Amino acid sequence: MNIDDLIKAVIAREGGFGDHPADRGGATRWGITEAVARADGWSGPMRDLPRDRAVAIYRRLYWSRPRLDVVAALAPKLATELFDTAVNMGPAVAIGFLQRALTALNRGGGDYADIAVDGRVGPDTLAALDAFLRRRGRSGEGVLVRAVEALQGERYLTLAEGRPANEAFLYGWLANRVG
Repeated sequence: MNIDDLIKAVIAREGGFGDHPADRGGATRWGITEAVARADGWSGPMRDLPRDRAVAIYRRLYWSRPRLDVVAALAPKLATELFDTAVNMGPAVAIGFLQRALTALNRGGGDYADIAVDGRVGPDTLAALDAFLRRRGRSGEGVLVRAVEALQGERYLTLAEGRPANEAFLYGWLANRVG
């Protein structure tokens, strides 16, 4: 999938306007939270956020700025998973999951050095990803996708355990976001 297809899929999954009382994110339109829309300069009612503005926000904040386009050049399936995770949890969390997985999979530093979990796709993360994929081949990309999904699922459970109101969302998170 390319980024246009990924954004279409997110918008289709997220739907139009929503404002669930248990959602700390508040009102959303096309899956864009009010806080993100306001930070982007949107001042109108969330119900009126244009779809093309949401598309631009997804492309800039959840794909280009976190450098998932660069990840996609090395591992397109992984970039797809990271994009979806970034949309739901934030880019820094998604990239942090990748960094944790890469460090845990480096066989004690024998394949490449541990990397900091800083939530940014920088030269160390890209070098580790490249080294991992060279060492493990294409099947390695699938392992990284599963590792990110596992971390994502664990975070959803923790969120539900820590705030009972989040239990309203747990089934959907696990059904639609993990795997």
